[in-house]
Amino acid sequence: MNGYDVLIIGAGAAGMTAAVFAAQSGAKTAVVERNDKVGRKLAITGKGRCNVTNNCDIDTVMKNLPKNPRFMFSSLNAFTPADVMNFFENEGVPLKTERGNRVFPVSDKAYDIVDALYNKMKKLGVKIINARVLQVCEKDGAVNGVKTDKGVYIAANSVIIATGGMSYPVTGSTGDGYGFARSLGHTVTPLKPSLVPFETKGGCAEMMGLSLKNVLLTVCESGKKKPVFREQGEMLFTHFGISGPLVLSASSVTGEISDGKYTAYIDFKPALDNETLDRRIMRDFDERRNMQLDNALRKLLPEAVIPAVLDAAEIAHDKQVNSVTKAERSRLCAVVKAFPLEITGYRPISEAIITDGGVSVKEIDPKTMRSKRLNGLYFAGEVIDVSGFTGGFNLQTAFATGKAAGISAADEALGKTTE
Repeated sequence: MNGYDVLIIGAGAAGMTAAVFAAQSGAKTAVVERNDKVGRKLAITGKGRCNVTNNCDIDTVMKNLPKNPRFMFSSLNAFTPADVMNFFENEGVPLKTERGNRVFPVSDKAYDIVDALYNKMKKLGVKIINARVLQVCEKDGAVNGVKTDKGVYIAANSVIIATGGMSYPVTGSTGDGYGFARSLGHTVTPLKPSLVPFETKGGCAEMMGLSLKNVLLTVCESGKKKPVFREQGEMLFTHFGISGPLVLSASSVTGEISDGKYTAYIDFKPALDNETLDRRIMRDFDERRNMQLDNALRKLLPEAVIPAVLDAAEIAHDKQVNSVTKAERSRLCAVVKAFPLEITGYRPISEAIITDGGVSVKEIDPKTMRSKRLNGLYFAGEVIDVSGFTGGFNLQTAFATGKAAGISAADEALGKTTE
């Protein structure tokens, strides 16, 4: 098979972006994709709507990258959220900004984003090769091509690894890129699921399906005074534990989970301080003096959480309101403000939105995404040890690193000077 100036492994958000900019830079470009369709994971992001980016400035993006934000400074400045929005709108995809500055296609169809990148690649003459890369080849300190599962060697002057992480393996993200990186002398930091639900002790089956809005979630680590996470928003209970936007964000700042290490606390009434909450409960009790406690609390709390709250407060469910003691009411207030759940683990990495960990940023040039260990080798997207919160920040980093890698790989392959 003919050789290429730039060969990209993986046709996800980062890989397709890299291909577009490499081809625009004049490089003969090819993408090797193991799936029969490009953009499989991109097509299911944002529940099929695709949260393309976040309509904010660079500082805000970096504040929403808990892992290695400074590494992203140069590439984000070279391809800002505004630039990403302009790119897709110029490719015929109208965008809209929703709550939290999250950007979506007006159509609410992720496939419009996939199609925009695919059509742009085709216009620029990018070759798409349907195969699975088994090995990135090197000679004399430089990459020189790849071997595929179809028994084919493809020569290339520059190779960009944009294989994604290990989340959603059905889309092709099975961690191949980490193996390539290790075989080429790179360090891969410990991998764990991120933006993933938590499993909790005993599960939350009795509250399964209950969605909560405007609650405050705090996650504390045993032995540390300062919470590792504290934010107000939305979450939900599942049969195994807790999920939803707050929980997914919290999972990106927690480390390895062991027995008793992390506890989540839910404040069901963050707008009320303890004294105000106590007055509210006393008022409700005055109106329902002859009712059972579990019925009397339905105006204050969702019905599904009342049994668990009473259990945590060590109060009998069928106790009459008029017999509740001051000490019991105090315990009830404390639990409503900090309902405890021991976190026992993450859901499997196959259920995670992204993978935390990846190729060490110490071994990648932050301006060009070029390997510091091997000439002609580049990285882009989730395979790099950078991760963000929900809200479009992970796709923004994929697009930014993709552009940087694409241009730089083309420049090196064509003999142009790169900084």
